[in-house]
Amino acid sequence: MNTWIVYYSCSGITRRLAEEIALLTKGQLLELFPIQPYFLSYHTAVKEIRQQIEKGVCPALTPYTDAVRQAGRVFIGSPNWLKTFAPPVLTFLRAMDWKGKEVIPFCTHGGGGFGSMQEDMRNACTGAIVREGLACTATHSLADTEAWLRSNAYM
Repeated sequence: MNTWIVYYSCSGITRRLAEEIALLTKGQLLELFPIQPYFLSYHTAVKEIRQQIEKGVCPALTPYTDAVRQAGRVFIGSPNWLKTFAPPVLTFLRAMDWKGKEVIPFCTHGGGGFGSMQEDMRNACTGAIVREGLACTATHSLADTEAWLRSNAYM
């Protein structure tokens, strides 16, 4: 099956998890980059992010390969921001035709788990089969990722 790991990472923690999933599944990586990056100041970024999430804003992304549209299985990762996925992920989700695809969410968090992210993903990926995902803190290990992938027959 053609597998892609699509993710947005702000601090690099979600990127590390995405790279582990790609390594173990032999999937292709696609990192999402908003054209307008978020502010580096924490308080300014949180204010901007909160406004985007509350308004359902889909920030424009830098161009990415159309090859991901051919994927049968897509792992989609994001940090947990205000109990849901980062706005760049919403942009990607709304741009895709999800009919018949298998979607597996993953997130990194500081204690909030998935929040509403899995349900939000099911709502955004109409026509997809959305599987139970993986929520990790920054202290997760490659062995944890491998065990989760094996237990769900993703590798």
